[in-house]
Amino acid sequence: MLILLATLLRLAVLSEAKLRTCKARNLPAIDVFGLEVLDVSARAQHGYPEASRDVPVDAEPIDFCNVTITYTHPGQNDTINAYIWLPFDHWNGKLLGQGGGAWASGDEASLAASVALGYAGTTSDSGHSIFGDVQDVAVNAEKWALLSPGNMNWALVQDFAARALDDLPKIAKQIVKGFYGEAPSYSYWNGCSTGGRQGLMSAQRFPGNYDGILAVAPAISWASLAAVAFWPQVVMQREKYWPPACELEAIRQAAVKSCDEIDGVKDGIIAAPGLCLFNANTIVGSTFDCEGAKRNITAAAARIANAIWGGPVRTMNGQREWYGITHGTSFGGSGPYGVFDGLATTTCADGNDNCHGNPFPVSATWIQYFIEKDPDYDVTQMSEDDFFRALHRSRNEYGSIMDTSDPDLSEFKALGGKIVHWHGLADQLISPNGSSSYYSRVLALDPEARDFYRYFEAPGVKHCAGGIGAFPGNALEALVNWVENGAVPERLEAASIPAGEGEKIRERVLCPWPLVAAFKGGDVDAAGSYECEEVFGQARGLHTEL
Repeated sequence: MLILLATLLRLAVLSEAKLRTCKARNLPAIDVFGLEVLDVSARAQHGYPEASRDVPVDAEPIDFCNVTITYTHPGQNDTINAYIWLPFDHWNGKLLGQGGGAWASGDEASLAASVALGYAGTTSDSGHSIFGDVQDVAVNAEKWALLSPGNMNWALVQDFAARALDDLPKIAKQIVKGFYGEAPSYSYWNGCSTGGRQGLMSAQRFPGNYDGILAVAPAISWASLAAVAFWPQVVMQREKYWPPACELEAIRQAAVKSCDEIDGVKDGIIAAPGLCLFNANTIVGSTFDCEGAKRNITAAAARIANAIWGGPVRTMNGQREWYGITHGTSFGGSGPYGVFDGLATTTCADGNDNCHGNPFPVSATWIQYFIEKDPDYDVTQMSEDDFFRALHRSRNEYGSIMDTSDPDLSEFKALGGKIVHWHGLADQLISPNGSSSYYSRVLALDPEARDFYRYFEAPGVKHCAGGIGAFPGNALEALVNWVENGAVPERLEAASIPAGEGEKIRERVLCPWPLVAAFKGGDVDAAGSYECEEVFGQARGLHTEL
């Protein structure tokens, strides 16, 4: 009877929301310490085309009240927009904050997905636009990073790093309560890359803002990552050789062939990159196909590949400063992700000859605008010494501002919060070793951290999504079930996303780290053929997928 009454009450609330005019004057005054509201706008949107990058749902038109709160932090000379989308029908009583990617702190498509799933969705622009061409809003920061050459816009840097992230749920919860007549029963965060960093930032610095956080491929140590992403370009500059994409791809495929079966399954995926010892020097001189032309692997390309896998290492003393990408991961090229397809991307002027570096623009922007603070600084001429000096400065100046590497999550744990964190092992932009290293430090500080925080690795999955591996599309659902019903996610169900019609779907289970999905026999593409164990169990022999 109580459940029936609660359901009827919720339907009444939703009916009232639908009948209510979506007008700014109907919304409550925002009261958040330290900010001043400049403008409130609200408009009804009907038949909006749902789309999503991070939350897979059926694409159907949605109806919602689109609210924008424009505000400032007095004295900071900033202007920030908080976006809250409120479904007229089928509100599930919850709030879902959505993260962004690269320099964009929010994402419109993910807001639409929130509404389609029944949530009140919210995101922030943290003081610079999240709408427009990706080259303008996601991969470059030249429009807002500097007040003038040599002078950082520290207010906007801090807004992007954390300040606006703390404002957002405080604003959104007040709007939700004013619109529906009740506060959200639960609040969640979902984000990948920058969005994953934002999720961990929330858990570390603002532990009371969300009940559950889904952090995917998070840019945990931003001050290191943003500079380290330029390492492949430094290596090529050092070698004075910029391989065509086909040569690096041939080396990648050779690594896959060598290490594919470590996990006991031959499927074109290196599921145990930490056990892959492939050295590109072993294939120097071998022939490969480059768009119909026969070429040979060069010694320079092999050295470049090994240096990228190894991560930034100082030549003078052999000191490793960060992780490299995993074996089997895309080096770059002309893949579907464009500038996001890898960190060793090159552009060739004459077919596959006369190539030059094409730096990952997020990293290039970081070095130009945030480290050198000079828009005219030529990153393509960076020497190895220049690079390590820049990395050192980056950590000194921005580690305490941007990084989310604090392993102390005791406050978040005490408040009952839960975290699901996963990372693709074929991530071409952010090494998954950064995630496993951070999680290890969390466990070292709190051996019982698995009670509220689970980390998973997804073999063959690229940055946020993509690749031939199995994508855990139910991760948000698993998080919600953990928070609301106490169902601990002992595994995540995952399935590959078909690249074309008729392509077979590969099912897998993702296991809580450090457990791995060991093949137990049967259909190699069925999730039921795998169990979570400490090792892959190579002694059972290898299974070859036909």
